[in-house]
Amino acid sequence: MKPMQILAFIIVLIVGVGLGRGCGNTPTHKPEAAPAAKGTVAVPTTTQASKSIDAMRRGADLKSEPESLPLARVENTDIRRERAYPMQPPTIPHAIDGYQVDQHANRCMLCHGQANSAQFQAPPVSVTHYMDRDSQVLAEISPRRYFCVQCHVVQTDAQPLIANDFTGADAILAAAPETAKE
Repeated sequence: MKPMQILAFIIVLIVGVGLGRGCGNTPTHKPEAAPAAKGTVAVPTTTQASKSIDAMRRGADLKSEPESLPLARVENTDIRRERAYPMQPPTIPHAIDGYQVDQHANRCMLCHGQANSAQFQAPPVSVTHYMDRDSQVLAEISPRRYFCVQCHVVQTDAQPLIANDFTGADAILAAAPETAKE
């Protein structure tokens, strides 16, 4: 090892030990406090506090692993969904299990490419996907837009884990009272 590497290693080791993460000798949890004496305020124990941290754990303690929810089924309706807000990427209305999308191939482009979209009756990829960051039109999909599932997601029949009262822009505009036209 070079002297600079040894020095860097020693610094990292010292900082790690100083932060309590170095050698694993730091206790991982504090013992639970004794019950509060009469007339004092009880502070929640670690176990009580951990149950309220994450609603998605469905009340399970942090020290245990909750049972997994069943896998949701992909909606395979091939029906185009409405968008909830302007510029929202369209959702994928079909299963994409086994689709190869990597640096060598993009299975999505078989149907959604400009050349084949009419034959497969699939919406063609937007022209914006063929532009580089300088707005120059390219012959192939831009590397920035190549991995489709960065923005586009499949829809499932999963129930929401938390309540959602999102209202789309069109619904808000439709519910607004019309102003008097002058």
